[in-house]
Amino acid sequence: MANPSSTTRDQRDTWFMLALIGWTELPHLLRISPWVSALCVAVLGWRAWLAWRQAPLPGRATLITVLVLAAGLTVWTERTLVGKDAGVTLLVLLMTLKTLELRARRDALVVFFLGFFLVLTQFLYSQSLLTAVAMTVSVWGWLTALTLAHMPAGRPTLRSVAVLAGKAALWGTPVMVALFLLFPRIGPLWAMPDGGARTGLGGELRLGDITELATDDSIALRLRFPDGVVPRQDQLYLRGPVLSEYDGERWTAQPRMRGAYAEAPAGTQPIRWDMTLEPMRVAWLPMLEATMTRPTSTPPVDDLPDHPDDAGQWRLRAPLANRVRMSGEAWPNLSRDRDLPLLQQRRLVNLPPGQHQRTMAWAAALRNRPGMQEADADTLVREVLSHIRREPYSYTLQPGAARGDAIDDFWLDRRSGFCEHYAVAMVIILRAMDVPARIVTGYQGSDAQPVDGWWVVRQSHAHAWVEYWQAGIGWVRTDPTAAVAPERVQRGQALQAPAGAMAGAFDAMSPGLRGQLRRFFERLDNQWNQSVLGYGRQQQFNLLDALGFEKPDWAALARVLVGLMSVAALAGASWAWLDARRMSPWQRQQTQLRRWLKPLGIEAQVHESPGTLARRVREHHEARHGPQATELASALQAIETARYGGPARRDSTTALWRRVRHASRALGASVKRRP
Repeated sequence: MANPSSTTRDQRDTWFMLALIGWTELPHLLRISPWVSALCVAVLGWRAWLAWRQAPLPGRATLITVLVLAAGLTVWTERTLVGKDAGVTLLVLLMTLKTLELRARRDALVVFFLGFFLVLTQFLYSQSLLTAVAMTVSVWGWLTALTLAHMPAGRPTLRSVAVLAGKAALWGTPVMVALFLLFPRIGPLWAMPDGGARTGLGGELRLGDITELATDDSIALRLRFPDGVVPRQDQLYLRGPVLSEYDGERWTAQPRMRGAYAEAPAGTQPIRWDMTLEPMRVAWLPMLEATMTRPTSTPPVDDLPDHPDDAGQWRLRAPLANRVRMSGEAWPNLSRDRDLPLLQQRRLVNLPPGQHQRTMAWAAALRNRPGMQEADADTLVREVLSHIRREPYSYTLQPGAARGDAIDDFWLDRRSGFCEHYAVAMVIILRAMDVPARIVTGYQGSDAQPVDGWWVVRQSHAHAWVEYWQAGIGWVRTDPTAAVAPERVQRGQALQAPAGAMAGAFDAMSPGLRGQLRRFFERLDNQWNQSVLGYGRQQQFNLLDALGFEKPDWAALARVLVGLMSVAALAGASWAWLDARRMSPWQRQQTQLRRWLKPLGIEAQVHESPGTLARRVREHHEARHGPQATELASALQAIETARYGGPARRDSTTALWRRVRHASRALGASVKRRP
């Protein structure tokens, strides 16, 4: 590598810009196709090598060849050149390839403004605090590069230019904050669906699906109870997809079920809740059980129904693509479908023929026991749960591969599984005994302690439980996991996957350090979500209320915004007016000098230096006012020497100008006495 002391400014500035491009593109390079990432890294490395060797840039034919190849690979990968992912891929490629034709100032400006635009595209994928911090650094870097491009002379240091760019950005910060607080929150004119992969609940269930989520510690949602009424962990169920259709391998949701929710029991009070929900991979929203009326949401969710469907599900037309904050009410002890139509009862006891024959035989034997032939659903459920408690069943993330029929192997042989194993087996057994039953998936429990008043629900809290129908009562929830692992339900504790090498190193160094760091960063992220991303029109009206407005509305918000903009414009105009009339200390002193010399009969011109004025003083007054004229001329010559004579001959300019003033006054007094 070249010696830093021997590198040219052009080399240094080029390397700085390439490093800045790499930093800005890095989040995209981690999510787009590997060939794009490899091509971008190769081109940036090639451009850095050309700068080091001070070699000529490639010709236009080479650039066109690479561009056509990149466009062709984009079409082959994305199947289109239109859309968010394809557009971002092309933008990254064009940004990278543009570095190979930086032949003029215009080319550099194109790169700078492409960089600012590329910063904005990061927020199409993530609006997290980490992304905001990383892109703030990028903006500072691009401002530095732009400032550096407007300083063509000399070799200013990167540090000094970065400080100057930072100061310029800070001047605009008050305007940015005011616009953030007061600019009206207008709904988007279009929706930008997020096609990125997400973890979370699915719209169907196969054995092992929820087991995979148990190792995912990412946050699914956050809950807060503003009235202070917090449900117990064993009652904290968030209802997601309800699965009732079974083909022998997978469970899916029924498009529409008949029936309706019953009225809330007399004398009960709702539980008020606030929720910050992360983007979902399915169109079901996990809601606190028995949420009956449409929650308010920020930003608004247009296709959110007014009520849940007949299975208690909150379904959208498309998956939730952005983070949303909701507020609603849930009614505990709410019974549903006291009268279930016969057609629905038959549908909810259907099982595929020829499947799980040993488990079906076990269920038939239970039904044929003395006293069980006429038993109701509650009695049969209690007997199945008692069987789980008596036998050596275990709760584990790693039940092992099934031998033969998966349900028969789990229920009768292995007796080791996760929540979905117990839920699926129990629904099959109940249906085999003609009890209508279905699987409900969602989340159960939360972290043990709230963070800033918010209870954190993770993907590892994903859960599956059972609902069965009891005549005259309606749908009843039962959780077979509580029979084998009560701590999972009573404390909301999910099983922990084995720690990796890095996590194990943290735990060995300081037990609990990993958890403390995670809670710290999650607290920061939550504050960012609530204070910045969650800042909407209601928060704006609350701010106006705090400022003393009796009726905060859009008109009041517009008045405050227009008022602040007017004050800012007036302040800017005043500053520009003062700046246009501002003089440097040297100019100000020169103006004073001309004023001092005018009574002496010397009309000093703007272009005359102190040395020239010293000669004129001697010519006009040395013959008649020798000592006083000599002193003034000597003082003016000292000013000339201090200004232009170099550091070795400089004196205190303040003292010299004081000497000039006294000498001019003394000469003026002498002139008055001896005209």
